[in-house]
Amino acid sequence: MSNSNIENMPRPEIVLVADTVAREKNIDKEDVFVAMEIAIQKAARSRYGFEHDIRAKIDRKTGAITLERYREVVDEIENDVTQLTVKEAQAYKPGAVVGDFIVDSLPPLDFGRVAAQTGKQVIVQKIRDAERNRQYEEYKEKLGTIINGTVKRIEFGNVIVDIGKTEAVLRHDEIIPREKFKNGDRIRAYVLDVRRETKGPQIFLSRTCPEFLAALFTQEVPEIYDGIVKIMGVSRDPGSKAKISVKAEDLTIDPVGACVGLRGIRVQAVVNELQGEKIDIIPYSEDRAQYIVSALAPAEVTKVVIDEENNRIEAVVPKEQFSIAIGRRGQNVKLASQLLNCDIDVLTEEQETERRSNENKVRSQRFMEALDVDEMIAHLLIAEGFSTVDEISMVPLEELSEIEGFDEDIAVELQNRAKEYVAKRDAEFASKSKTLGIDDTLKTAAGLDQDMILVLAEKGVKTLDDLADLAADELIEIVGENALSQAEANKIIMAAREHWFTTEKQEEGNEGK
Repeated sequence: MSNSNIENMPRPEIVLVADTVAREKNIDKEDVFVAMEIAIQKAARSRYGFEHDIRAKIDRKTGAITLERYREVVDEIENDVTQLTVKEAQAYKPGAVVGDFIVDSLPPLDFGRVAAQTGKQVIVQKIRDAERNRQYEEYKEKLGTIINGTVKRIEFGNVIVDIGKTEAVLRHDEIIPREKFKNGDRIRAYVLDVRRETKGPQIFLSRTCPEFLAALFTQEVPEIYDGIVKIMGVSRDPGSKAKISVKAEDLTIDPVGACVGLRGIRVQAVVNELQGEKIDIIPYSEDRAQYIVSALAPAEVTKVVIDEENNRIEAVVPKEQFSIAIGRRGQNVKLASQLLNCDIDVLTEEQETERRSNENKVRSQRFMEALDVDEMIAHLLIAEGFSTVDEISMVPLEELSEIEGFDEDIAVELQNRAKEYVAKRDAEFASKSKTLGIDDTLKTAAGLDQDMILVLAEKGVKTLDDLADLAADELIEIVGENALSQAEANKIIMAAREHWFTTEKQEEGNEGK
C-alpha cells in the first residue's frame, strides 16, 4: 500500500471525536478540527524539523489526514528549507513561477508518546480558547441586562457569582451598603462590563448603578418593557433613596401609576430587591421649570430661576420647606441635581429676597458711579432687566426711551454716558494689560470680565495656560467669593483647558499620517 493511500485512509474515529468534543464543550465542530490540524502539524514538525512549513488537513466527512510540506518559489533564497529558486522548482513542477508553492506529500505520521502528548495539549488549549471565545460572545450580548446567579465565594469583600457556565465578579463597591451575602445565596445583578482576558471572559456585575434600577422597573412594569412608558432619568443613593422620572408615549396612560402598580405591588417589588431603598417616581415634563418642581418633591417649590448659560437652577422654597428640599445630608437636592444633570441651589424666600437685594445694590451703585445718575434712575434700569453698563451702551435707543419716566433726550444722554464709560474703561484695560504683560489668549477667556482678568494678572496669571493650570478653588480665591460660584469657576477652568485636548488630537492625527 502506497503512502498516498495510507494517508488518505478514512478515519471515522477522528470525526467521532470532533463530534463528541464539540457537543460536550458546546463549541463549533470546525474549531475542534482546526485544533486537531494544528496539533498534527506541531507533532509533524517535531519529527521533521520545526524549520519546515508543514501543513495538515483533515477531511471533515471521512476523517482522512493529509500531511504536506510547502516550499515557496522565490527569486533569491533566504531560507533554503522553506524556499526554492525558479529553476529548482521547475524540476518538480514545469512552468513554476515566483510566488508558487511546491507541495510534497509526507508519509502518515506514527504519533510517538511525546508527539501524541504535545498534540493533546494543543487540542485542549485550542478547545479552551474556543470555549472562552464563545463564552465572551455569549455574555457580551448580556451586557446591560440583569443576570441571576448563586454566590460561590467571598474574596476580599468581592462576591464571586456562579452564573452557569462561568463566574462573575460583584465588587465590594458595587454592593448596596449594609448588604451581606453568604455562599449559596441567590443574587440578581446588572451586567456592567464584559472583558476578554487570557483566563477567559471577565464579567463585572453591579447592584448600585442607576441602570440596575431602570432594568428592574423594565422587568416589573410591562408598559416600560413594551415601550409605552419611557424611563427618562435615574439617580440613586444606593440602599437609601432613588429618583426615577418616567414619561408616557400615550397621553391616556399615567406613567407614575403604571410604575407604582395596583396597591404599589410593582414599585414594592423593586424596593424589596434594593434592600428597602425608597423610590420617588417623578413625571417627566418638557417644561423644565415644572420638571424641577417635581424632582424636588416632596418639597413645595414656589419659584424657579433657570440659568441656561451656566447650567444652574435656583429653587426658592418657603422657610419651613427648606430642610425637606435639601433632605437628610443633602440627599434630596443631590438626587434632583443628578436627575436633571445640573446644579440646583435651594434658597428660602427670605434668602432669595436678601440676595436679590444685595445684587441690586451692587448693580445700582455701579450704574450710579458709571453713568453719574441718581438712585431712582439706577433702580429703573435694574427693573427693566439691565445688569451691566455694556448692555445700556449697545441696546437700541427705542428700548431706553420706552422706559416709564424716560424720554428720548434722557435715553440719548444715558447711552452716550454708557458709551463714554465703556470706551474709557476699555482704554484703561488695554493700558494696564500692556503694563502687566497679559496675553491676548487670557483676554478672550470665556466667563471672565476685565476686572477679573486684571486681578488674575496681578497674581501672575497672565495666559490661558496659566488659567487652565488653576483649580476652581484657587480661581475663586483670587477673584473673590462674590465674583464667581463654584460651578462658574469650574466652567471657566474647563473652557480654558479645551485647547489642550484640541492640540493633543492634532498631534495624534499627525503621528498617524
